[in-house]
Amino acid sequence: MQKFEAQATKRFLPGSPRKMRLVVDLIRGKSVSEAIGILKFNSKHAAREAELVLRSAYANLEDKNEGVRFDMDGATVKAAFVNGGPMLRRISPAPMGRAYRIRKRMNHLTIVVSSNQ
Repeated sequence: MQKFEAQATKRFLPGSPRKMRLVVDLIRGKSVSEAIGILKFNSKHAAREAELVLRSAYANLEDKNEGVRFDMDGATVKAAFVNGGPMLRRISPAPMGRAYRIRKRMNHLTIVVSSNQ
């Protein structure tokens, strides 16, 4: 039995890594078809981005191994993780001539899909 793997990464996604991890934790270890169903009906904004990366990882798995046919139910999400990206720092006016710092966060999302055939 051969093991096939492929990954997809999307970098510099707007939104905090903490919020993205809430969505990514839902799909880790699930089959690809089940994970797509979970992400499709999740109301969080991060779920849309995660679904695109998951579909890309599955497409990479098919492209990488052209002679082998894969089933979405047979492929699983082996690993899914979120790393923090750079922060954009903005200034918001505050009382008495002060300024508060606003940190606009970004994240990097990586999803690894594997299949046993």
